[in-house]
Amino acid sequence: MVSVLKRAIAIAFILIIGYWIASALSHVPFGADKMLVGNYYLQHVENQTGAINAVTAIVVNYRGFDTLGEVTVLFIASTGVAALLWERKRKRTARTEGTIVLTTGTRLLFPFILLFGSYIFIHGHLTPGGGFPGGATIATGFLLMYLAFTTYRIPHRGFEVSEGLAGMGYVIVGLIGLAVGGYFLFDWIWQTWKIGTVGNLVSGGFIPVIYTLIAIKVGTELSGIVDNMLREGSS
Repeated sequence: MVSVLKRAIAIAFILIIGYWIASALSHVPFGADKMLVGNYYLQHVENQTGAINAVTAIVVNYRGFDTLGEVTVLFIASTGVAALLWERKRKRTARTEGTIVLTTGTRLLFPFILLFGSYIFIHGHLTPGGGFPGGATIATGFLLMYLAFTTYRIPHRGFEVSEGLAGMGYVIVGLIGLAVGGYFLFDWIWQTWKIGTVGNLVSGGFIPVIYTLIAIKVGTELSGIVDNMLREGSS
């Protein structure tokens, strides 16, 4: 009897919430003529940012401060994983290397994975892509190296320095915008100098610069997480 009553209360609660949501949505003005913000982006994105990819422009330019917060969240997650799994002496848990197919394929594919990841973030202002998917693609290359070779380890010192410099670079680009344009992450490269031609690789204002910094930071942090998870403490 008690369980039936609980279910009835839960169903009633869901129906009430659903009714409230439906009522709220019924007053939302849908339609192309009502999407003022979306139309503004589509109409002004090339002139204001120099980018062809409107999604990229919104993520890095119009809401760049939020993207900086996302990068910070990833940094905190990476630091948390390192803190939870930290031990003074750690080693790989794998006992044998991958098959000859895996090791040979890894040697052949690894440089192409890095190249493809670089293409994704370098062309983020022109085609679908950007710093996050580009950095994640690069990290999969290092994951493949870990899966193929038991003795492989990422160069921690170089990765840590690169990660720190990339994060600092992102903030410095934003502070330069604050000094030049009056607010943080003002696109001083495009708005001030109009460097490049819309549609060419050299365009997009500071978007390619920021995406390069994000890709370095995301790639190094995800690779560090992989390294921490594939090694365990040794006595």
